[in-house]
Amino acid sequence: MQRIRLRYTKRGRLRFTSHRDFQRAFERALRRAEVPMAYSAGFTPHPKVSYANAAPTGTGSEAEYLEIALTAPRDPEQLRALLDESLPTGLDITDAVEARTSGLADRLTASVWELRLDGVPVEEARRAADAFNAAETVEVQRLAKNGVRTFDARAAVASLEVRDLTETHSSQADRPTDQPCAILRLVVRHVTPAVRPDDVLSGLRAVADLAPPVPAAVTRLAQGLFDEETGTVTDPLAPDREAAEAHPTAEPTATATAPA
Repeated sequence: MQRIRLRYTKRGRLRFTSHRDFQRAFERALRRAEVPMAYSAGFTPHPKVSYANAAPTGTGSEAEYLEIALTAPRDPEQLRALLDESLPTGLDITDAVEARTSGLADRLTASVWELRLDGVPVEEARRAADAFNAAETVEVQRLAKNGVRTFDARAAVASLEVRDLTETHSSQADRPTDQPCAILRLVVRHVTPAVRPDDVLSGLRAVADLAPPVPAAVTRLAQGLFDEETGTVTDPLAPDREAAEAHPTAEPTATATAPA
């Protein structure tokens, strides 16, 4: 059984798709591309697809990951291209590797987020970020299944800074030009309870009374292992590429076919 790990995006209006919506779209793409999927046992077999740490509905992402199990070998790049063709624009498959190591989910320990705050002056955002970074704890509240939960949003944030507009992921066309716009870049560790970008925004409101006039546009730029020494988030698929280079195997004898 071959396992393939994929990186995909949620861009533009498709950031509003839920995880369940993506699952349905992806399973349709698997059928269209005639991928030889392995299935679970039981009365209602399902394709063996493992999703890892999906982004919340309404947030964009450049770095979502999943793993599929196949009953016949396929070339990862050919498979990536076929699946990408079978998905709507915005749900894009951007990378594929054969799984040569274990524990993909264990390598997703932090995320890099970009928050676009339309209507917020840069200096106001910088003042709020400085106050957040200087605080030892920042308590925020979130409505959970068992009621309102209070937790610290500060400890999970490895870095919070205000970026220049020229250093952002968002294109100029995505931003109004007649009003101020502040861009925040966050590196957030994956902890329990999970600290999400909206929790950090709640923390900025608590420590500096920062209240954007419109909802923030949030995009996940990367997720992977957090390097404590450099403060960066590394590519979780890199170990599989390195293992493939160290121990190359013969090319798959079967190749994927284009969807009808």
